Amino acid sequence: MLLDIFTFAGRLHPLVVHLPIGCLLLAVLFDVLSYTPRYTSLKPAVPLTLLAGFAAAVMACIFGYLLSLGGDYDVKTLGRHRFAGIVLAIVSGVLWWLSTERARRSFTLPAKAFTVLLAGLVGLIGYTGHQGGNLTHGNDYLTLATLTYKERTKPASADVALIYEDVVQPILEKKCSQCHRQGKLKGNLSMQDIQHLLKGGKNGPAVVAGKPEESELYKRITMDAADEKFMPADGKPRLTKTETAIIRWWIAQAAVTGKPVKDMKDKGAIQAQVASWLGMGGGAPEEGATAAIEQHINPAIPALLDLQPVENLRRKGLMVRVMLQHPVMLDITLPAGSGTRVADIKEDLLKLGPNIIWLNLSDNGLGEDDLGFLKQLVNLEKLRLEKNPVGDGISEYLVGLKHLEAVNLNETKISLVCINKLNGHPSIKRVYAWRTAAEGK
Repeated sequence: MLLDIFTFAGRLHPLVVHLPIGCLLLAVLFDVLSYTPRYTSLKPAVPLTLLAGFAAAVMACIFGYLLSLGGDYDVKTLGRHRFAGIVLAIVSGVLWWLSTERARRSFTLPAKAFTVLLAGLVGLIGYTGHQGGNLTHGNDYLTLATLTYKERTKPASADVALIYEDVVQPILEKKCSQCHRQGKLKGNLSMQDIQHLLKGGKNGPAVVAGKPEESELYKRITMDAADEKFMPADGKPRLTKTETAIIRWWIAQAAVTGKPVKDMKDKGAIQAQVASWLGMGGGAPEEGATAAIEQHINPAIPALLDLQPVENLRRKGLMVRVMLQHPVMLDITLPAGSGTRVADIKEDLLKLGPNIIWLNLSDNGLGEDDLGFLKQLVNLEKLRLEKNPVGDGISEYLVGLKHLEAVNLNETKISLVCINKLNGHPSIKRVYAWRTAAEGK
């Protein structure tokens, strides 16, 4: 019971540690502002804020020590953070004593010298916080390497994706690296690269090439979540079924690196999952995943997607959102007033046509001559054309879209003729016609 209390108290450190920072910085601010005639009255508040900062710093040291007992932290980084935190608490206590009336009666410190000491305190706060950040996020969290790091270009398809570099490693970084990286090595295991995985930790190699069931990594992520050895621990998000399947298959394929999926043996067993994880569709829906729509899913929507037109549209300023990954359902928006010509985007839109479920082209000065391509978006369900100079002729492009459910034609040039045609459509449930000739009719 006592150990549980100490463990709980240690976890209060991230909460308490911000109190001394705020109080001590406030004391520095009060002291600096008190040099101006307008804020001279702040000077008496400096001792009180320093006292609060000192007390909070002592509490943070105690809770930090308790926290360090239960974590596998890098010894050197932990030592620097602990030493700096203790020095910070002592210095803030000394500065508080120097700011009191009793101290000033026995020891006179020039006001400017006191301010310089307070400025030094700010530097000490920064150093201590930096070391704490290294413990939490890794020693490379705030480094030049992080600043200059460039993310890998997303592969154009699942076939050309490098199985480790583009899929497995990002999965591990997302779900495992918080506890298994330089600065915090639970079980003395780092997952920063394949060499560390093969080296393993205190329980041996994390990955045994070609043998998933003998690999500690796979065993831990497939245990019962109630097991104390289950990973990720501490309530962190567990790997999905797709991610787990990818990890298992990769280990079974000898945990290779630098090799695309298309060149792997038995690639057909994992292509769909890889495509799904990369956001290209093709995999089974994840547990807990929710579609962004409520209606019945149209079985004619393709399960796969060519990623290149998506990238082309995004480069041209359109917003392309994946609503669902199995099948791949897209929500595409051309920002209002974009000035983009339909001719510049039509080819890419048509390549994605069967996957486009929602389309928003509102307020872009588009007429009927620009929108003939809508007839080919056979799975379109929601369309927004408001504030465009379209007339009744737009209905000719829409009546053939058998899955269309909602059309927004507010502030367009349509009349009752268009509304009557759309009302005869078997699946259209809503037509918005505010501020048109058909309004209220």
